[in-house]
Amino acid sequence: MEVKRDDYVYDNVIQVEDEGTIASRRFLAGVFTWMFVALGISAFVAYEFASNQSLFSLLFDANGGRTGLSVLLMFAPFAFILVMSFGMNKLSFPVLAVLFVAFAVCFGASLSIIMLVYTAGSILGVFVTASVIFATMAIAGYTTRQDLTSFGSLLIMALWGVIIASLVNRFFLQSDQLGYIISYIGVAVFVGLTAYDVQKLKRIGAGTEYGEADMQKMALMGALTLYLDFVNLFLMLLRIFGRRR
Repeated sequence: MEVKRDDYVYDNVIQVEDEGTIASRRFLAGVFTWMFVALGISAFVAYEFASNQSLFSLLFDANGGRTGLSVLLMFAPFAFILVMSFGMNKLSFPVLAVLFVAFAVCFGASLSIIMLVYTAGSILGVFVTASVIFATMAIAGYTTRQDLTSFGSLLIMALWGVIIASLVNRFFLQSDQLGYIISYIGVAVFVGLTAYDVQKLKRIGAGTEYGEADMQKMALMGALTLYLDFVNLFLMLLRIFGRRR
C-alpha cells in the first residue's frame, strides 16, 4: 500500500508532539516533586521553631525583638535565590540541590512567626484555600492554548510594583489600609503568575535541546519559581483572611 507524503509528514508531526508531551509531563513531575519537598521542609522547620521555645529564642528575645540570627534568616533566602539564579550554569546539580534545601530551611525558619501571630485554624484554612487556587491556576496554565507570554511580562512588572510598595509601606508609611490593598493586588499577581510559570515550564520540558543535567537544574529552578508563587500567594491571603491571636 502506497503511503502518501502528507500522511507521512502528519504521522511524524504527531509523533514529535507525543514525545514533547511525554517529556513535558516528566519534567513537570520533577518540578512539582521538588516543590513539594521544599514546602514540606519549610513547614516542618516553621513548626519546630514555633513550638520549640529553645529554637524560638534563637530568633526572638524576651521582649519580642528580633535577634541577629532572625535578621540574617530574613535576608538569607534572597541571597540563596541570587546565587542559584546567577550560578545555575556554573554550579553542579548536587550543589544546586543543597542550596535549594538550605533555602527551604531558612525560609521555613523565617515563616515560624506566622504561627504565633495567626490562629492555627486560620493558617490551615488559608493554606487549603491557597492550595486550591494554586492547583486551579496550574492546571489552567498547563491546558490553555493561549500564549501567556505578554500577560506574564505585565505580571512581572506588577510584581515589582507590589514589592516596592510593600517595602515603602513597611519601613515608612506603615499603613494597615495600604497593606490590605497591596495584599489584594498581590493575590491577583501571584494567581496570574502561577498560570504563566506553569505554561513556561511546560514549554521548557517539551524542548529537546537541553541535556539531562541541564534539565535537572531547570526542574530545580522551576520548583523554586513555583514555590515562591505558592508561598507568596499563601502569605497574601493570610494577611487578608487570617485571624490573629
